Amino acid sequence: MLEQIVEPLLIWYEKNKRSLPWRDESTPYHVWISEIMLQQTRVEAVKGYYARFIEALPEIKDLAECPEERLLKLWEGLGYYNRVKNMQKAAREVMEFYDGKLPADYEKLLSLSGIGSYTAGAVASIAYGISKPAVDGNVLRVITRITENPSDILKQSTKREMEKNLEKIMPVHAPGAFNQSLMELGATVCVPNGMAKCECCPVAEFCMARAHDTVLEYPKKAAKKPRKIEEKTVLIIQNGQEFAIQKRPESGLLAGLYELPNRAGYLTREEAIRCVEDMKLMPVYIKEAGSSKHIFSHVEWHMKGYLIKVASTEEKQVGELIFADKKNSKKKYPIPSAFSAYRKYIEEDF
Repeated sequence: MLEQIVEPLLIWYEKNKRSLPWRDESTPYHVWISEIMLQQTRVEAVKGYYARFIEALPEIKDLAECPEERLLKLWEGLGYYNRVKNMQKAAREVMEFYDGKLPADYEKLLSLSGIGSYTAGAVASIAYGISKPAVDGNVLRVITRITENPSDILKQSTKREMEKNLEKIMPVHAPGAFNQSLMELGATVCVPNGMAKCECCPVAEFCMARAHDTVLEYPKKAAKKPRKIEEKTVLIIQNGQEFAIQKRPESGLLAGLYELPNRAGYLTREEAIRCVEDMKLMPVYIKEAGSSKHIFSHVEWHMKGYLIKVASTEEKQVGELIFADKKNSKKKYPIPSAFSAYRKYIEEDF
């Protein structure tokens, strides 16, 4: 059955593919950067981040040598910061072992830090014409609907089985176009979270889910465990025209990034004042700064904030706190989007 979808998909893709910057110039480096950015992020949202990143770091050598804080700042807003840290590790491996060029070899690509079978398959097929599949969420959804495959797509065994089956039908003359046609079909036609646009599908006649009216039943996923809820109080501490930030630990969630000072639990106004006093600062004004929520993959932060002005100090660092002006906080320090509801207080023209 799957052999029958190859030519219709390739013809449809050639006529309907979107013009995307990483497609228009599909160098190995560009494909790699874009595929890492596109994981769990919409195409339209990625375009701006991609352009900024490539302008700042046009070559693998630039990525390998970029100071970490600047690198994290360039990635700011995309989340999953370990991805860009692993990209830099991989860039350094490429500089050391492959003369600064991503290897034209699937297994060698797979051996690089942060590159799994999907990214290795994408780079190998799109940039080098190597017949390897690239199975992401879009491809899993498309193929499980076409074949009415009841396997749990969250299991690695399901993904591996699909990779094996797709590798058998990869067109030798156009493996990159075929992989991208499946991704494009999943992104624009065989969409998630609602009914697929079967009337626009070039392979609808081969789709078992469409034939049996079971499209919305696929793909199958085991129920996820509920995310852990963590309550936090965010302290926006203002010292004249400067605001307090602090660096997060080098391991764990949002490792190495900067954040607004915060404490576990919901503090009362009095508790927030005492907390700031414990930082060796003198609060002179406090007001509520609203509530916010940020969702990570396994945890949710439920936050409330206080804007607290303190008696002026000329010190740029008090304990773990760093006082930064609005210009520096925006341009120099990578502050994750988890604090976006409160960044308007500390960033110029946010």
